[in-house]
Amino acid sequence: MDSKIEVIIENIQQRRFVPQGISLLELAKEYSEELKLQEGRYSPLPILGALVNNITRPLQYRVYNPKSIRFFTIKHRQGWRTYQNSLCFMLYKAVHDCYPGSSLHIDHSMTNGFFCRIDHPEWEQDGVRPTPLEVVKTVRGRMLELQQADLPFESRTMLLTDAIELMRTQHIPETVRLFEGLSQIYIDVQFLDGLAHKMSSPLAPSTGCLQSWNFRTFADGYLLECADPEHPEKLGLYQEMPKLFSIYQEHHRWASLLHVPTVSDLNRLVADHGANHLIHVAEALHEKKYAEIADMIYQRRDTVKMVLLAGPSSSGKTTSCRRLSVQLSVLGFDVRQLSLDDYFVCRARTPKLPNGEYDFENIEALDIPLLNEHLTRLFQGEEVAIPTFDFIKGDPYFSGKTLRLGPNSILLVEGIHALNPRLTAQIADEVKFRVYVSALTQIAIDDQNIIHCSDNRLIRRMVRDNNFRGWDAYNTLHRWEEVQRGEQLHIFPYQEQADVMFNSALLYELGVLKVYAEPLLKKVPENCQEYAEAHRLLNFIELIAPIGSGTIPPNSIMREFLGGSSFEY
Repeated sequence: MDSKIEVIIENIQQRRFVPQGISLLELAKEYSEELKLQEGRYSPLPILGALVNNITRPLQYRVYNPKSIRFFTIKHRQGWRTYQNSLCFMLYKAVHDCYPGSSLHIDHSMTNGFFCRIDHPEWEQDGVRPTPLEVVKTVRGRMLELQQADLPFESRTMLLTDAIELMRTQHIPETVRLFEGLSQIYIDVQFLDGLAHKMSSPLAPSTGCLQSWNFRTFADGYLLECADPEHPEKLGLYQEMPKLFSIYQEHHRWASLLHVPTVSDLNRLVADHGANHLIHVAEALHEKKYAEIADMIYQRRDTVKMVLLAGPSSSGKTTSCRRLSVQLSVLGFDVRQLSLDDYFVCRARTPKLPNGEYDFENIEALDIPLLNEHLTRLFQGEEVAIPTFDFIKGDPYFSGKTLRLGPNSILLVEGIHALNPRLTAQIADEVKFRVYVSALTQIAIDDQNIIHCSDNRLIRRMVRDNNFRGWDAYNTLHRWEEVQRGEQLHIFPYQEQADVMFNSALLYELGVLKVYAEPLLKKVPENCQEYAEAHRLLNFIELIAPIGSGTIPPNSIMREFLGGSSFEY
């Protein structure tokens, strides 16, 4: 008689006894109709994977012990990552099949897609290469064939030494170097139709699940466009963002020039005792950029009276505001600062989320009329009483703090909504200079696995929340999805309106943050949904060599998260 084990299928809130060793795929097929009908609605979307005891698993995973299982589609955050990683692997396979010996470089994300480049040694030597349109036609055609064939993505556990040799035979040197730095005995490797790679998260059950995508030319490379996660039957809306793309490209070139485009390169530099030099160079680059922005403002000094500085959570806005203030002072400006945090409305007027919690990311949480009145009076030369917001009581009050602008004054206004036109609608555009700050991660795991900027910022925020708010990693992870929702609604739509963008990411920072974040992530309890993200982040940062923080200067953006800053916050 076959052994049975108990599993809890969370989607349908039922306990079932199933054969020991059953795969998630078999389980999903057995209960397919019940899984498609959830909360009274029918969903035809394919199941891409499952959370098993709150760890993301592919559907080929077999269950031998009692487990709690939640299946997910593309609409779940883990399903979205599964879809993206699977699509990137299908592209990698198509490029490999169409142009043997070529290299696919997935450089960075672009709204609902990824910017890619394809190189081939013969193209460089002979100077003869197919046109971009020919490449698109060939590669896209092969991707369609792979999708229609509905080929399975497979995962195999291999000896690390065998995996290294396999990657060497497939000419993936950066992955070979990454594997050589690991201390484990076994490693999971993914396969598609005989081609192997190590992807950063589990993959979909098969290529047939990847229904919506496109591959086309873009700039000097290619764009892999993804589905809309909310409406997976169609492509996501692509928006032109030339300024953001330019910043990505600039810093990608900078990472290549410093010979640290991937994690394995960073690890090699750390092993060669080059971390301190990298810290000095990265910090010097930041200082140079702040000086350049100050020079741009100085060139418009006859009209510009206010600098608006915005960016998403944990982008380093506050330190950027302080360092830009120093550079403007060098040029003779009398710099005055105004924090949007002091213009929050009282709790009774604060908008709320559907779950009843306060929505502080919403622009309606700010007293826009009062801010515009104060700005108008300041630019007319009046002295203005500035409010202070009491975050404990949830009310603004006037403490006697005043502000007046002189002939050489320039006002720095910092906050997540600073670039939203509604915020300063009554102020003429010519007096404004807009700065957008974000951490646009410059290094990748390898040529086909990027490090998402949101992961970089999440780790920053986790370390800062623990150092300055006493929060554990669970609390940061629990709030992160709502933070990202607010960014999508209230921050990202206005980033291209900036006069200049500043990339606050530092090439060395993930090695430093790892030292602080790793023990926090290990404390996230297994019995909560946030454990899935903690487990994923731990798998990612374990690849990175630790870097000490001793030589990081006191004015660094890193000090905003680690502590020890020379600025007051």
